[in-house]
Amino acid sequence: MSMPDLQKSPDARRVAIDKVGVKGLRYPVVVQDRQRQWQHTVARVNMYVDLPEHFKGTHMSRFIEILNRYHGAVSVDRLEEVLAEMKSRLESGRAHLELDFPYFVEKAAPVSGARALMEYQCRMAASLADDFDFVLEVNVPVTSLCPCSREISEAGAHNQRSNVCVTVRYREHVWIEELIELVEQCASAPVYALLKREDEKAVTEQAYANPMFVEDIVREATVRLRADQRVTWFQVECENFESIHNHSAYAQVCWPDAGA
Repeated sequence: MSMPDLQKSPDARRVAIDKVGVKGLRYPVVVQDRQRQWQHTVARVNMYVDLPEHFKGTHMSRFIEILNRYHGAVSVDRLEEVLAEMKSRLESGRAHLELDFPYFVEKAAPVSGARALMEYQCRMAASLADDFDFVLEVNVPVTSLCPCSREISEAGAHNQRSNVCVTVRYREHVWIEELIELVEQCASAPVYALLKREDEKAVTEQAYANPMFVEDIVREATVRLRADQRVTWFQVECENFESIHNHSAYAQVCWPDAGA
């Protein structure tokens, strides 16, 4: 029995839709891992296409069908392939795929060498119209110690955990681990999942010897990213979750900026 396809019926309002699709789908994906080659994780997936003004709706089930065809093989090197199939099957001019996922790196404590997994929240956003566009985002928790507090205090200085978000476009592959290491080198001290007493002493003293304003962190990261010939565009954001204020300190650099 033939069933009506309401999604493909005409719409008289003459309004094209920029993005329509499915959002918040949890799905297993594979991410390139510098140490182990591949890392399996679970992403929150958003899939969208544009919708021409003459179609009433899109076929939501097709997004899931396409994703399931790549079961166990949703990875960076296949994103363009997935997007091309979305465009074709949904008869659209542009397709978008977003993956938000936890990524784990084994880190050794600085003195004891105790090893534990650190989690980093990452995001990949890809789109395909005439050209393929890919953006990688990594969130890195770090420690920042206030230079002003250290300068004016007779004993100690206030510090806090900070989150640095680095988003890049690149012409040659950039590892997630490379962005994590770059950010940690720009902060007062790294953050670890596991520290013994001797490690806590070392990290505390490292932060005290290396005070950083939120402005210092984004500037240091900017200098390093601009020097990387693989990177074609980036944005660096830093939020310090202040320990003595009821607000956060924030700074951002985008390069090249919109006016460049």
